[in-house]
Amino acid sequence: MTDGLQVIAERSGAAFRLTRGAVLTVIDPKGEQVADLLAYSAADVREVISSGRTLDYAETISLTTGHALYSNRSQVMLTIIADTVGRHDFLLTPCSIDTFHHFYPDLEPHRGCFGNLAEALAPYGIEPDAIPVAFNCFMNVPVAPDGKLRVLPPVSKAGDHIQFRAEMDLIIGLTACSAPDSNGGSFKPIHYAIEIAADQAAVL
Repeated sequence: MTDGLQVIAERSGAAFRLTRGAVLTVIDPKGEQVADLLAYSAADVREVISSGRTLDYAETISLTTGHALYSNRSQVMLTIIADTVGRHDFLLTPCSIDTFHHFYPDLEPHRGCFGNLAEALAPYGIEPDAIPVAFNCFMNVPVAPDGKLRVLPPVSKAGDHIQFRAEMDLIIGLTACSAPDSNGGSFKPIHYAIEIAADQAAVL
C-alpha cells in the first residue's frame, strides 16, 4: 500500500513517522534539487542518524544501493534499496541562516534546511541542537585529491529517486534544500512516497 505522493514545496521541510519495514521513496521531480534527510528513533529521539558511524562502517563516502545508514548507537536505521543517481552527500551539515551569512552575504538570508527541519521536528520533541549532519539526497560534493570540497549542481534528472527501507520505527525529517549552489542556482520541490507492506497495513 502506497501512502500517496507527497510534495515538499521549494525551500521548505516536513517531518513524519516511518514504520519499520516501510519504504520511503525520495523523488527529484524536476532535476538538480537536493533533499536533506534526517532520521530519529521513534522510541528514543536521542538515537539519531550518524554520518560518522555510517561512513566508518561503509568504508566509503559514496553511499548507494545496498548501504546502510547507522545511528549514533550503531544501529541500522535505513537501508538504501534503490538509487537512480548514485551521487549523494553525507559530509555537510544542513544549510542555515549562518550558511547564508558565510557563503551568500549578498543574498537575502534564509533560515535554510536547518530552520525548516527545526520547525518540522519540534512537534516530536526534537530540539534544534539535536539536528546532526543530514543525508543529503542528490547533493554533489566531490572531494579533490588535496581534500578540497566543492559543491556542484546535482547530477539528478527529473524523476530520479532514491529508496530507503526503514529498519526500525523512525521519525523522518525531509527538506527541499534552500542553498543556491547545492541546487544548480534554482529552487524546486521534492516529492516523496511511503509504501507500507500489506501485512503492516492490516495491522495499522
